[in-house]
Amino acid sequence: MKQMITFKNVNKYYKDFHALKNINLSVDEGEVLCIIGPSGSGKSTLIRCINSLEDYDESGEITVNNSLVRDGKRAKDIRKEVGMVFQNFNLYPHLTILNNVTLAPIRVTGLSQAEANKIANNFLTKVGVGDQVKKFPYQLSGGQQQRVAIARTLAMQPKILLFDEPTSSLDPEMVSEVLDVIKNLARTGVTMIIATHEMNFARSVADKIIFMDNGSIIEEGDPVQIFDNSQEERTQSFLNSVLVK
Repeated sequence: MKQMITFKNVNKYYKDFHALKNINLSVDEGEVLCIIGPSGSGKSTLIRCINSLEDYDESGEITVNNSLVRDGKRAKDIRKEVGMVFQNFNLYPHLTILNNVTLAPIRVTGLSQAEANKIANNFLTKVGVGDQVKKFPYQLSGGQQQRVAIARTLAMQPKILLFDEPTSSLDPEMVSEVLDVIKNLARTGVTMIIATHEMNFARSVADKIIFMDNGSIIEEGDPVQIFDNSQEERTQSFLNSVLVK
């Protein structure tokens, strides 16, 4: 199995704060990895290092599709291969839903408006908002806006999808509609890394789960190992505190 992402001895500091501690991790092609752990444990920082939104200590290395993330010559290519969905939707308020999705394919990959429209309409339909293309972001619910953000990422046709707490800004009743879209994407064979607080979702969608705390990977395994047969006391106490009995 081809390794799409690797971390080797990765450390990250914010001045004196040690945010990532000696991270070693590999993600195979087509694998869905969920990262769980308390707030401030390093989940988002780890994800943001993959597409160079965060720098990291020079002693470690991260590769994406066999290219070093730090390789300046390949940085642009890596950005094209890696799509990211953030906590906040970050849609352009002055653009229609369709134009929010077509902007990057036209500007970055040089597609014509017609080609970009075709791709955008396809992905907007896939995520269930194909009938909203002429509207503006303020006219959509939070769940709909996040689904548009997912379609916008898919329109760049990345090989890897990163999700940073994609439901944390949503009202509770809108969470499931976004998680259902991500579950459907997971079945398409794209490589995915998802930082999430949604434990039942992580259990159902992940091939592999890592539990992080205080900047370290405490435990790694498949969903059954982590949720039903955890070997680490810290993992067990976290799950006991967040899982509804």
